[in-house]
Amino acid sequence: MSDAENALPLDDWHRGRGARMVPFAGYSMPIQYEGIIAEHRWTREAAGLFDVSHMGQLIISGAEAEQALETLLPADLSILKDGRLRYSLLLTDDGGIIDDLMVTRRADHFYMVVNGATKHGDIEHMRERLPACVRLDHMEDQALLALQGPKAVDALSRLARGVEALSFMTGGAFELGGTPAWISRSGYTGEDGFEISVPAAAAAAVADLLADQPEVKPIGLGARDSLRLEAGLPLYGHDLDETTTPVEADLGFAISKRRREEGGFPGAERIRMELQEGPIRRRVGLAVSGRQPVREGAMVVDAEGNEVGKVTSGGFSPMLEAPIAMAFVPAESAEPGASVTLAQRGKIFEAKVAPMPFVPHRYNRKGAAR
Repeated sequence: MSDAENALPLDDWHRGRGARMVPFAGYSMPIQYEGIIAEHRWTREAAGLFDVSHMGQLIISGAEAEQALETLLPADLSILKDGRLRYSLLLTDDGGIIDDLMVTRRADHFYMVVNGATKHGDIEHMRERLPACVRLDHMEDQALLALQGPKAVDALSRLARGVEALSFMTGGAFELGGTPAWISRSGYTGEDGFEISVPAAAAAAVADLLADQPEVKPIGLGARDSLRLEAGLPLYGHDLDETTTPVEADLGFAISKRRREEGGFPGAERIRMELQEGPIRRRVGLAVSGRQPVREGAMVVDAEGNEVGKVTSGGFSPMLEAPIAMAFVPAESAEPGASVTLAQRGKIFEAKVAPMPFVPHRYNRKGAAR
């Protein structure tokens, strides 16, 4: 581990299970244990345990926390009930995406999870803009685990009584093997599953409990990336950045109805205009012909070979057994079924715009048929 990499609470735990460690977001993290494709398929069929402790866990509190956060995020927090999560975005003044995040109302405060690579910048950005009466605390003594897959609920319900009653995008306080835990039914694989915040000092004991369940295996970053790509979920720093607006990124759902009408958040005018008139470019899914995947950075080209867009994520789908990608393309080329030409390392690839997700989401939604 280099001096530039920090150790997460489960560093020894991963190494003891034979993980191959790589630098990621300033940390040394497991990219795989037994192999990316095997780990990917295990998560889709059973339950995968992911260490996401590199992500930033924040508490925003104070009498004016709700109103203050609404000046930074386009979410309608006034209708967010206790224990409910919402996907939202931290935006620049011209509507670019600083980060995507999850925000939860927890009684008298908000709990926020931000991306690991951007967390320190996010914290600085928010502290500069939040009023003095609103406090932002970085929960550096907490670890974060994700248990994902169709059998995650079977494994976790043995250890955390009542957790099976949670539905998608809800959370609550539980005990997990005697350890206090905040557990939400959420994740970033497209599968049913949970995110589990526990004290860092107890992370290894909790991970042991989870990994001892017959449905559960530890899963690395490699499969986490291929799972979220199949699920059509963007990754910050690849599919999202400060030059990208929510409408371009096909994240208009994160701008609530009231906020669209009232504005009052960074970039509101540009975003409202793009919602009404349409953006110049859009993030789309691509089904790539052949067997060779295209990777991030491949160009989208027109008939004359001029670059008109870019692939932002690409790989081979273990479930579809075919190459898939996400790209930004001109709005007129964004309809499903549209033909797209890609150029990578001197080779030309043909693709078609495909609806996302590539693999159906299997979230446990309240009231949904089972």
